[in-house]
Amino acid sequence: MSELISLDNLFKGKIFRIPDYQRGYAWQEPQLKDFWEDIVNLSEDRSHYTGLLTLKEIEINKLTEKQNEYWLIDDHSYRMYEIVDGQQRMTTVVIFLQSLIEVLMKNNPGKNAENIFISDSLNLSSIINRYLYKVKPTNAEYRTYKFGYSIDNPSEKYLKHRILNQPDGGSIQETFYTLNLRNAKQYFTEQIELLYFNESLEGVKRLFKKLTKKLLFNEFIIKDEFDVFVAFETMNNRGKKLSDLELLKNRLIYLTTLYEAKELDAADRSAIREDINACWKEGYHQLGRNDLHPLNDDDFLKAHWIMYFKYSRKRGNDYIEFLLNEQFSPQKIYKKVPRNVDLELPEEQRTNFEMDDTDPDEDSNNAPVESSDDKVHLEPKEIKAYVQSLQESAVHWFNSHYPHLASELTIDERDALERLNRIGMGYFRPLVMSILKKEQDLHARIEIFNSIERFVFLVFRIGQVRRTYRDSEFYNAAREFDKGETTLEEIKEKLDAAADFLFDYDGTFLQDYFYEVMKKKFSKPYGSGYYGWQGLRYFLYEYELNLLSDSRQKKVHWEDLLKSPQDRISIEHIFPQTPTHTEWVNKFSGISEEDWFYYQGSIGNLVLLSNSINSSLQNDSFGDKKNPKKNSNGEKIRNGYSDGSHSEIEISTLKEWTPETIKLRGMRLLTFMEKRWNIKFESEEVKESLLFLK
Repeated sequence: MSELISLDNLFKGKIFRIPDYQRGYAWQEPQLKDFWEDIVNLSEDRSHYTGLLTLKEIEINKLTEKQNEYWLIDDHSYRMYEIVDGQQRMTTVVIFLQSLIEVLMKNNPGKNAENIFISDSLNLSSIINRYLYKVKPTNAEYRTYKFGYSIDNPSEKYLKHRILNQPDGGSIQETFYTLNLRNAKQYFTEQIELLYFNESLEGVKRLFKKLTKKLLFNEFIIKDEFDVFVAFETMNNRGKKLSDLELLKNRLIYLTTLYEAKELDAADRSAIREDINACWKEGYHQLGRNDLHPLNDDDFLKAHWIMYFKYSRKRGNDYIEFLLNEQFSPQKIYKKVPRNVDLELPEEQRTNFEMDDTDPDEDSNNAPVESSDDKVHLEPKEIKAYVQSLQESAVHWFNSHYPHLASELTIDERDALERLNRIGMGYFRPLVMSILKKEQDLHARIEIFNSIERFVFLVFRIGQVRRTYRDSEFYNAAREFDKGETTLEEIKEKLDAAADFLFDYDGTFLQDYFYEVMKKKFSKPYGSGYYGWQGLRYFLYEYELNLLSDSRQKKVHWEDLLKSPQDRISIEHIFPQTPTHTEWVNKFSGISEEDWFYYQGSIGNLVLLSNSINSSLQNDSFGDKKNPKKNSNGEKIRNGYSDGSHSEIEISTLKEWTPETIKLRGMRLLTFMEKRWNIKFESEEVKESLLFLK
């Protein structure tokens, strides 16, 4: 490892490239803030250690004359390097410099880059030439960037055209990682603008000097491929902590360097590394496809672990401990291992701040899984099989979360998965991923998704059992189905058996659980009836969809119902909670005022609104609620039921709203519940008791 080197020396004679198997730019505001504070608060007479920069030279014989960088390397004035470690810091430096240049150009109108000086002898044109890109002498429009991504990386075009402002970018794919690039540029641009405002050009000059002269790197150039992964295994990053998924990738590549040639020759070693890189490239792509709502790396890794290996609820990080310390530990490849020493080790005591609602008998459902002690040696083919499964699973993980973005799914399958996401898939998500991965029969997939949705609604929304009920059983089912050890029909039987407590011997739905849950909701003084039921939004939304037809347009979108969960403006009491209008007093005069509470909270009195403006209806009379309100100029100032959701429109056809209409609509909604989730209450009297109308 060389001595510490400053940024201006680091860029001399070098071209940097981030290889395509690396993750995209992951720094976010906390890391950007740290970077900015490190520089701006640095005394001018001191230096700042920035971290390790690990590079691997790309030999010229691996380039072609057509490659953008060839003309600089061919004349021996430049060498080209892959950034093995340190790409987040280097990307940040380049964005920082670009932001600084743009701020100075903006605040010096009429001047070009040659006429704006950052020191006595250094202008912006020289900075661009030294740190950002070189222009080919024979073609002024031909740029070769000093730093960038490999041509296959999705962020490559975005960095050039959106961050470094190369013209004619055309259509550019955006991901979670390109969003981070954009945010970084915005963050530094605004910070530097404020500095320029407060300290003028001199302040920016001092900032530039500290960036290029005072930030010091350990430059380490890898000489052979083996050392790359040894370094990966032993380095610590300054900046955003590596995710478990990233740690695992480094571990798997590292393990391939430990096999002897007789077990894994050079060609096979290279092939497995290519498989790993391809897997992580696909995984990062799928996890970041929805740029504003990227999927968490470690959630995916844990779900796949459950599906591929086993499930345990002992600790939240069991999955990565198993993967790194058992299944893919170097000790399973090493030929020489240290002897065991019996040491008396301290055990740190931790305080549990959560109620333990687990059933000690539930883990008995876990099938035994082969531990690391059962298999002494890890075969290369096991790594290959695991990586292949992980890569295949990535797209299905994404599709299970965002089915509306999955063009390969049919409309019916997208609808089934959307329902599961609305109601909450919970511990079924690894199973859903397994089914998408393994089951080829489209009808069978849709059928089992519908069965899972029915189970969740009946068991968790109506039965209100604890959230871990039978979770081990269905986590294990995900692994069993992935390995071909069970069928969808057997999983369907498990679902039916797990929900059996809700049904009588003849299939009649037992309302006792639901009744007791709702009875508590109607308990005074703090109860709110069905308005406080966890399943209300989902139920009313499903009823709204039931009213749709081919000729009708969807008027309520699920995402809109989630924007204000605290005040629930998307659901209204038709007979209001504070019925001060004379019409309400007259219509409910036959009911004791102390019993109005039951009618207000009964399910028949609640309606799904198409938008929040209808919350202004509040205590208006039913006649006023039905129709839109207009001002003196005839302009509509709020909606009414008649131009609201389909549920509202259905209600607007009624002439009046009375205790009897609340009861009739409540019975209609419970009848819909029977039909929609394939249940049958014992009698009409039983259904009526669930309305809680005295």
